Amino acid sequence: MSVEEILTINHVKKSYDTLEVLKDISLTVRKGEVVVVVGPSGCGKSTLLRCINGLESIQQGEISLRGEVISGRSKEMHLVRQKIGMVFQSYELFPHMNILDNITLGPIKAQHRSRAEAEEEAKKLLERVGLLEKKDAYPRQLSGGQKQRVAIVRALCMHPEVMLFDEVTAALDPEMVREVLDVMLELAREGSTMIIVTHEMQFARAIADRVLFLDKGEVVEESTPEEFFVNPRTERAQKFLNVFEFDTVKGARDRE
Repeated sequence: MSVEEILTINHVKKSYDTLEVLKDISLTVRKGEVVVVVGPSGCGKSTLLRCINGLESIQQGEISLRGEVISGRSKEMHLVRQKIGMVFQSYELFPHMNILDNITLGPIKAQHRSRAEAEEEAKKLLERVGLLEKKDAYPRQLSGGQKQRVAIVRALCMHPEVMLFDEVTAALDPEMVREVLDVMLELAREGSTMIIVTHEMQFARAIADRVLFLDKGEVVEESTPEEFFVNPRTERAQKFLNVFEFDTVKGARDRE
């Protein structure tokens, strides 16, 4: 295994009873790479992320992190999830805890870090996303965009090797989408390893190193964003992209 390979998905299959949701999925993600997964609703995108993070079991295949198999290890999944952060569409913040406590709960309880250390890092991350003044607020007092930025900070505070983002802007009002996407673009510029499921095609084209197009549980295309969005190889991808209108988008990441 190359030293740069972080996550390997090898011939993974996932079914619900007789419904096959993921069909022989294989993917390798390298350190610092951003892989964007797109496709029609119900094609298996979110299920793929949930399988990577151990929230769903798989029937066949293997998922490995730095060469170590992590799939099928239900008793150790709490350790795996410390290395694979996930941000959900629905925020998943505890309503009875303030923002600082929401962020520091994992580092204190799961990683046994001191409260002082966890709070210091949480405050730095909150400042970075423009929310330090909200540290004592409760989730109900925040906008959707603010809650999603808090959810990202909470995941980052665990020092994950890979970040998974599952349609994190889908529930947001249009004016709030940009503030969340800007945080993700900044993470990409800093070299974070990310797998992103999104319906924001302009954003996908700007942030991705690679695009994975899923349809009916299968990887139909895997290519660079320019190849996929400008000249998709398959009729299925062409039909999917026809519903979107694209401006000329230059890569938003500074790769110099």
